[in-house]
Amino acid sequence: MQKPLKIIECPRDAMQGLSWFVPTEVKVKYLNALLSVGFDTLDFGSFVSPKAIPQLRDTAEVLAQLHPSSTKLLAIVANLKGAEQAATYERIKYLGFPLSVSETFQKRNTNKSIAESMELLEALQDLCLKHNKTLIVYISMGFGNPYNEAYNPNMVGDFVHKLDALKVEVVSLSDTTGVAEPGLITNLYETLLPAFPHLEIGAHFHSVPQRVTEKIKAAYEAGCRRFDGAMRGFGGCPMATDDLTGNLPTEALVAYFRSKNIDLGIDEGAFGEAYKMSSFVFQDNTHAHSL
Repeated sequence: MQKPLKIIECPRDAMQGLSWFVPTEVKVKYLNALLSVGFDTLDFGSFVSPKAIPQLRDTAEVLAQLHPSSTKLLAIVANLKGAEQAATYERIKYLGFPLSVSETFQKRNTNKSIAESMELLEALQDLCLKHNKTLIVYISMGFGNPYNEAYNPNMVGDFVHKLDALKVEVVSLSDTTGVAEPGLITNLYETLLPAFPHLEIGAHFHSVPQRVTEKIKAAYEAGCRRFDGAMRGFGGCPMATDDLTGNLPTEALVAYFRSKNIDLGIDEGAFGEAYKMSSFVFQDNTHAHSL
């Protein structure tokens, strides 16, 4: 049976690498606007060290002010302490953890080796089951490794197999540095989706603007039905490179799926309002205060 199409809006990923702090009240107003749109999921914040990601040190405060919505909430965690904190909030449905095929990036991103991260994932999965949460694992550097380490698509398959053994239900392949080629995207999804039909295998692409549509097309035509995006393509992983490669623009996802006559179940008016608001949120805080 075909899985429903899901768009996951990722303001957390869009904001986390900014050099200035977006005021809490601005985050709240923007996230509430996004919650009105009707996305499947909102990747809204993270429970990680404030020293690592100072932008998101107010996640708990923001969460307390979010409006009720049918959109599910996702928070990123990097260790058991953060996960335990996130799991106490009933509103949060998903806990996300980044697992890299690159040893260098895993240590850079979570201060753990891949082996240590796999051990942590066992504890995270147990925690999620205990608190009625769903664990999402992002396989970062899933389409290539910029650190002169070994990479091939079979490595990604091996990681998915290990996650399946832990009974992880949602895996998202991440193009962390924007290097994914359409042929590789097609190959990975056409290989993994039939091999793991019980899993939800999504796409978290970063991309330069001129390559956005070809990445969406390759993943969708290969059977992917879970796509992460961020309004206007803002963001990127601050732990990956000094020059951030932006997220897939949500408006590009929406336009592509509209061209396929797919009903996304979103409120067009609310989408337009959130889109307009985003241009102010991602300027410096002098402008942001004018929201």
